[in-house]
Amino acid sequence: MSPSQPFKLPDFYLGWPARLNPNVDTARRHTIAWSREVGILDTPPEDQTPEIWTEAKLEAMDYGLLCAYTHPDAPSPELDLVTDWYVWVFYFDDHFLDVFKRTRDPEGGRAYLERLPLFMPIDLTQTPPEPTNPVERGLLDLWWRTVPTKTLEWRRRFFESTKALLDESDWELRNIDADRVANPVEYIEMRRKVGGAPWSAHLVEHANFVEVPDRVCDSRPMRVLKETFADAVHLRNDLFSYEREILDEGELSNCVLVLERFFDIDTQTAADMTNEVLSSRLYQFEHTALTEVPILIEENALDPVEQQSIALYVKGLQDWQSGGHEWHMQSSRYMNKLARDEQSAAAVLGGPQGLGTAAARLAGRTPESLGLTRLRSFMHVPLAVVGPTTLPDFYMPYEAHVNPHLEQSREDCIEWARRMGFHTPVAGVPWSGIWTEQQNVEFDFGQCSARLHPDATADELNLSTRWLCWGTYGDDGFPIVYGNTRDLVGAKLCNARLATFMPLDCASMPPPTDPLEASLADLWLLTATPMTTEARVSFRSGVMEMTESWIWELYNHIQQRIPDPIDYVEMRRKTFGSALTMNLARVTHGGNLPAGIFETRPMRGLENASQDYACMLNDVFSYQKEIQFEGELHNMVLVVANFLRLTSKQAVLVVNDLMTSRLHQFENILETELPFVVESFDLDEENQATLAGWVEMMKDWMAGILVWHQVSGRYKEPVLKRTRTPGALIGAVSSGSPFGPTGLGTSGVRIPGGEHAMVETTARAPALGARVLAGLGTSAADLGSSGG
Repeated sequence: MSPSQPFKLPDFYLGWPARLNPNVDTARRHTIAWSREVGILDTPPEDQTPEIWTEAKLEAMDYGLLCAYTHPDAPSPELDLVTDWYVWVFYFDDHFLDVFKRTRDPEGGRAYLERLPLFMPIDLTQTPPEPTNPVERGLLDLWWRTVPTKTLEWRRRFFESTKALLDESDWELRNIDADRVANPVEYIEMRRKVGGAPWSAHLVEHANFVEVPDRVCDSRPMRVLKETFADAVHLRNDLFSYEREILDEGELSNCVLVLERFFDIDTQTAADMTNEVLSSRLYQFEHTALTEVPILIEENALDPVEQQSIALYVKGLQDWQSGGHEWHMQSSRYMNKLARDEQSAAAVLGGPQGLGTAAARLAGRTPESLGLTRLRSFMHVPLAVVGPTTLPDFYMPYEAHVNPHLEQSREDCIEWARRMGFHTPVAGVPWSGIWTEQQNVEFDFGQCSARLHPDATADELNLSTRWLCWGTYGDDGFPIVYGNTRDLVGAKLCNARLATFMPLDCASMPPPTDPLEASLADLWLLTATPMTTEARVSFRSGVMEMTESWIWELYNHIQQRIPDPIDYVEMRRKTFGSALTMNLARVTHGGNLPAGIFETRPMRGLENASQDYACMLNDVFSYQKEIQFEGELHNMVLVVANFLRLTSKQAVLVVNDLMTSRLHQFENILETELPFVVESFDLDEENQATLAGWVEMMKDWMAGILVWHQVSGRYKEPVLKRTRTPGALIGAVSSGSPFGPTGLGTSGVRIPGGEHAMVETTARAPALGARVLAGLGTSAADLGSSGG
């Protein structure tokens, strides 16, 4: 490694070859002329803005080459347009850095950012203001060259992604001003917006003259394709730009730095870990494209034109990914000299070239660069005996309160569940008798609800407790009813029918056929009847978000696949029913707050941070229940242990650190960002009090969930041994074989030694290193222990 280079670039996984657009030189010449025309070069004195780039600097960064690699099939005029967009966005980034970040001028930065959306009218009859600087002038020109040929829906999406790219620069500026490095979960979420790759995905549509059909653009597969594309683009950029951003510009938004600080590890180890996250996101992209998109096409009966649009869009994202890497290897903007020298040497010394020699060139490739590390996600041995989890010291600065109607709500929940048929098995009715009444009593949902909503009335508390009971019953029942037989079609039909028992008119619904449907119909009428139509839509969406996520879990069980860590965190909020419980709270705590307030970055940040704390907390408490007794794959401790190659004991410490960092983020938002929400919405005293009540509700929610997990019988080993048979929920093993299926043809699936064998096997993979483990608070004695 060069002494001036902070780390050696890791072995990147590249699933597709880079191709170069033959119009590259035309784009280079055009964009230099355009930059001069809008004032990016030779900035007019009347703009009162510093000269950010010289022509030599712009040529050396070579954005024409970037776009020629990332859009290899675009015709020359389209390539010119796309190249101008990238020159503009990189110029904006550097301009904002010099004018507002280096000078620590958040107020000026906000005022500057607030003007830019005016130059992007969705309604093309609107007249923008007169531009006053190169950023505004360039944006106005590009907008009118781009959007007139696209639909209104695409225009809206492109506007939102461009606005997010601009607005979230304010988030970076605030962190720099506070000398604050984000936690890993927060960073990934915010980097998508700040980094602008979702914006790039929209330009991929434009450059390929297609649009993702509006009716599926918000579906999980299309959303995941865009998010994995964005994450991979940004993480790759973080690796190449670390030297410039961290050591020169004083930036704090870089994943390598985030992981350095969070794990207390050296820069090289953090860079290698960043690359592993990058590879995992690419694996998720491929997995989604190959397994979820075809089903999406069939289920939505997309016509041939729509199918072709999606295919060209996916191909365009692939081209961008590989082309973007090639540009990073060549641009003067990034740390790449050592890697280029090694690449040149490999080309000379790397073995035979020409037809039929590809296999010979694989000899020097690493498992990481070949994409083989994805296999870890499919190697988990279910139902390992892990024993009770040693609980860490959880950080919880808020006091849990209890509702005085607790006992009454406990009794109401059991009586209601009995009446709905939860406890009584009925022949031919698969959703009956999932629990016994004793189990329901031991779960104690009344205790949970009374902690989450300590100020609720008796009726409000009863309703909340019933919803918690219903959601958990469905979550437990789904793998029993559909997991045993891998009945994906039945699961989807069930989910589709559930929507019919939440009619917006609170009247038209079919007769229920099982306890799950009957109980949902009952809850819906009690909950939704007093609501406005808008509130019903939001609440219904929260319920469906949860039930649809159960299908995602079933997909992974069918494939025996541990989820990608980022995909897991984001889907866990849905499987946990976070939106459902938050929407219940809005009914009693939301008051007359403007609806838009809940969509602001600080409010979304508060909700996501509190939800992640609760979800990870649940995974720590439920680890033994899910791994040993249920054969579950969806648990943060398991996901972390698999991804970082740790024992479960070490993974629990990592998860607890993540929980703590999310709660610290919650506190930071309350202190530094929420006051600006109050100011921007000009809330009166009544609404400020309502907002304060909403914040207290989230504190109660987190503190109450911790207490409930500590007292509930749902996760205690004696109750588990008495009430659960290992493997009963997944049908993967017989009760006499704790480590895999038995019978003819199953020997290859069974791995002797259970979890101990898996620890021994994964120990051969590259370890995190002593400093990582020290950062996790482990001792040398822990390194030889098995998980759990």
